[in-house]
Amino acid sequence: MTDPIRPRRMTGIGRVLVVVYAIMALAATGRSFVQIVRAYSDAPLAYTLSALAAVVYIVATLALVFAGSRGWYRVAWTAIVFELVGVIVVGTLSIFLPELFNHPTVWSVFGSGYLFIPLVLPFFGLWWLATHRPTVALTTDAEPAAAVRG
Repeated sequence: MTDPIRPRRMTGIGRVLVVVYAIMALAATGRSFVQIVRAYSDAPLAYTLSALAAVVYIVATLALVFAGSRGWYRVAWTAIVFELVGVIVVGTLSIFLPELFNHPTVWSVFGSGYLFIPLVLPFFGLWWLATHRPTVALTTDAEPAAAVRG
């Protein structure tokens, strides 16, 4: 029987990281929802990028919570690397090609509308993942046989 997915027991910086990711997920979701409902046709690229950022933050939050599992650990790495690339690409484009982003996104100007948290957060996330790899219980076929022998 397979164990259900359980949240990783976190302390200290791990909890803070998850809370900040959850806040960013809520903020980006709210922002993108309002932008899309009110005036999607005004800036479809910018508003779609805000919605994409929201999805990335939601996935990253869940993946960090369940990062004790190898699968979720990989999802966390993927989401956070994607986030970092998104912040750098959108941030750079919003400075050098501002006509693409007449309306701000979560990642515009490297997240300046969010106190640059979108720029700094993925570095902390990647550091945390690198220093908190999931543990693997090592068992061999020889262990049960030894236990049976007595």
